Amino acid sequence: MKTKNIVLMIISLFMCVGLFAQPATETAAPAAPAKQGYSLTQVFIDSGNWAYAILLVFVIGLVYAFVRWYQLYPKEKIDAAGFYLKLRNYIRNDQLDEATKIAESYKGTTMGFIFWSALMVFKDARKSGQTGADLRNSVQNSLEEAVLQTVYKLDSGLFWFDTLAQVATYLGLLGTIWGLLEAFAGLAGLTGAAQQTALTDGIKKAIGTTALGLLAAIPLTLIKGWLLTRANNIISNIDEFSVKLINTINNAIKD
Repeated sequence: MKTKNIVLMIISLFMCVGLFAQPATETAAPAAPAKQGYSLTQVFIDSGNWAYAILLVFVIGLVYAFVRWYQLYPKEKIDAAGFYLKLRNYIRNDQLDEATKIAESYKGTTMGFIFWSALMVFKDARKSGQTGADLRNSVQNSLEEAVLQTVYKLDSGLFWFDTLAQVATYLGLLGTIWGLLEAFAGLAGLTGAAQQTALTDGIKKAIGTTALGLLAAIPLTLIKGWLLTRANNIISNIDEFSVKLINTINNAIKD
């Protein structure tokens, strides 16, 4: 699923850039002179200061995307099924020290921290003499507490991609309005060639800022969906294997 999302995002980015990087084709009569190609760079230049504002929003989104990617991929890299199976075997063989050491080695991940917390309480509570239902409740409560402390962090903050995408779109729309105002001002206050130049520049700015706003908003929206999918997958694994771990521990507890 991760590879599929990355491929879709890359394809979408190339499509967005390609739409504006391709030169415009001539559709007029054959005798008409060929028009100069209109590239994304030219759109950026024609959009003036609005282009830099949109670019700033987009760069902020990319930096935040890298931070969240690092948090959700390298830091959360763990074979959930294999991790659980190792712990299960040690718990069934009553080797809690070994199980705790393995969980501690993955404590940097959300699942590792949750499992480590539950096993530490299980080991300490059993040493203190708890048995049966009291021991089961202690382990269950410790696991739930660890879940509440950590799981919400996985998908928290991803709403910022929606916010940045909306800001980029709104800046594009605001630039459009501003460009139209400049075009109308050129019609009202200038004459001749100066009027035509002001009108053309205003329309270019109006259309260009809308395009740049969308070109920034679309990738940010795709990035948000990609990272949210990853976060949901991690949460699903935690939910599934937490239940399995609790069942394994409960089976190991003697009444």
